Amino acid sequence: QVQLVESGGGLVQPGGSLRLSCAASGFIISRYQMMWYRQAPGKERELVAIIWGTFGSTNYADSVKGRFAISRDIAKNMVYLQMNSLKPEDTAVYYCNANGPIGVYWGQGTQVTVSS
Repeated sequence: QVQLVESGGGLVQPGGSLRLSCAASGFIISRYQMMWYRQAPGKERELVAIIWGTFGSTNYADSVKGRFAISRDIAKNMVYLQMNSLKPEDTAVYYCNANGPIGVYWGQGTQVTVSS
């Protein structure tokens, strides 16, 4: 059974940091494009970061470049999103997504709130 479970969200002050985790089961993450999306209230879901391929290539939305970093631990089948220099506009529900040979899968999301 394929499952993605996010954790690590919470309330943080502007300028702070959070690390999101995505635990994958039922498939091997190295065979999939692994992504983090986010959705703020009243806005469409947007792609934040992606990691893919044998060498772990990455790409980011312009709004988070230089502040966020996506990574993966293949041995643990985990994907991470390190978020630094957080801004109020980063407030959203963050979702882990897997896109690969046998389908597209989503986690349930984790709330990130950036506020003083």
